[in-house]
Amino acid sequence: MPNLAILCVDDERIILLSLRDRIGKHFGDRYRYEFAQSVEEAWEVIEELYSENIKILAIVSDWLMPGIKGDEFLIEVHARFPDIVTVLLSGQADEIAIERARKYANLHAYIPKPWEEETLISIIKSGLEKFK
Repeated sequence: MPNLAILCVDDERIILLSLRDRIGKHFGDRYRYEFAQSVEEAWEVIEELYSENIKILAIVSDWLMPGIKGDEFLIEVHARFPDIVTVLLSGQADEIAIERARKYANLHAYIPKPWEEETLISIIKSGLEKFK
């Protein structure tokens, strides 16, 4: 199993399944793919992966989720793990949240929902380039 991971966070299961299918189809078995339906679950996954010495390369997160917004989550991720590439995926994020994520989470990209598969893959690929 690969020791490099991509984590997707969204409170809608159908979105996570779509991300799994699209990302997995393109990148195949090069990475481990993890999915969380809440920020709390995402932190559990992050801790588990790091305890197994699996490096998270990128996190694709929804913005509008119960409890904590995606920009706040990605800001906290960046503070703790500054090398992780952060991508905000949302149909409802406001410009202030996107700018906050760009400034404080080193946001790699914002992708509006619904997204185009080519755009999603291109953005993830460009984010992963920094690890080569």
